[in-house]
Amino acid sequence: MPDPAYRERRFAAQDGLGLYFRDYGDPDSAATPVLCLGGLTRNAKDFDALARRVARERRVLCLDLRGRGRSDYDPNWSNYRPATYLNDIAHLLAVAGVHRVAVVGTSLGGVLAMAMGASMPSAPAGAVLNDIGPEIGRGSLEPILSYIRFDRPQPDWESAVRTIRTFLPDLVYQDEAMFDAMARNTYREGEDGLLHFDWDVNIVKPALADRGATPDLWPFFRGLRAVPLLAFRGEASKLLTAECFARMSSERPDARMVTVPRTGHAPTLDEPECVAALDAFLRRL
Repeated sequence: MPDPAYRERRFAAQDGLGLYFRDYGDPDSAATPVLCLGGLTRNAKDFDALARRVARERRVLCLDLRGRGRSDYDPNWSNYRPATYLNDIAHLLAVAGVHRVAVVGTSLGGVLAMAMGASMPSAPAGAVLNDIGPEIGRGSLEPILSYIRFDRPQPDWESAVRTIRTFLPDLVYQDEAMFDAMARNTYREGEDGLLHFDWDVNIVKPALADRGATPDLWPFFRGLRAVPLLAFRGEASKLLTAECFARMSSERPDARMVTVPRTGHAPTLDEPECVAALDAFLRRL
């Protein structure tokens, strides 16, 4: 049965690819809507708890980027790039009839939030960067890329949780139950009865092709200077270093900077520290 908490919607991207998003809350709410963008392999399910809470007061859109979750897989892997994702986001906002949003971006989603400040500067009403910044910690991407580039079918959910713990040893959660939620948001049941990654493994190919390239993201970060900013860092994160986080704070002294204790990459945003800071941030918008 459909979940009454959200509407399941699809739309065609600029190239005709079918994309999926969850639409929570009252579309007619006067409060600024929220757009949630997940990490490299993630999908709308990661934001369910956040969206249900926030949707009491405002609309929340949670997109499955192409190649993730219930969005179609792209037959041309070279389209798995930020420029394409930004075009998809622009189409989503048009389809949803939304012009300004508070963007909540985890990891890759945070990069896209920063890029929105340059590519569609009138759209962000505020930005929440979750464990991502203008610099990527040295060597932090290699384990992630190695992990996601091959499907690793699992026989059951217990095995899926164990695999996540093994391949992502730096993933640290305050609540052990979060590992089970992580597994269920990471795998999908296949027709063969096994659990498969809920993404197209080809999404990693552009990153592998560009390996060694280090784009300067500071101009994109500065592109958000005109909007309120909230940033989270997992205390144990290697992707967003403490040094980069401190520089972000120095460049944006007006921003709220929150370090989430005992957490790696990336906070789920359901931690008490995140919930309090995010709810207070949204009340300003």
